[in-house]
Amino acid sequence: MSDATFWIVTIGLGIGTFLIRFSFLGLMGGRDLPDWALLHLKYVGAAVFPALITPLVLWPDATGGVTDPVRLIAAGAAFVAGMRVSVIAAIVAGMGTLYVLEALRGLL
Repeated sequence: MSDATFWIVTIGLGIGTFLIRFSFLGLMGGRDLPDWALLHLKYVGAAVFPALITPLVLWPDATGGVTDPVRLIAAGAAFVAGMRVSVIAAIVAGMGTLYVLEALRGLL
């Protein structure tokens, strides 16, 4: 990629990012959002979080992109703890399960 192409793409992406953020912060910053927008924004986190986590569980870099049963079990433990208790419990359960099972696998 040439230097000119790199800078054109970088500046274009910067302008695009600025416009996307300004559309909410600059134009809508002092106003209340309509109810329909608030309803949809309520589910953004629930939609984005699984999209970020799924590739890390199913095709982790640590295993060369091969699905690992230990990570699937840890994800399941985190899911159950998150549904039953809280987000913090999900993090602790997932990390704890992953570390314990990895340690047991290292001993075997």
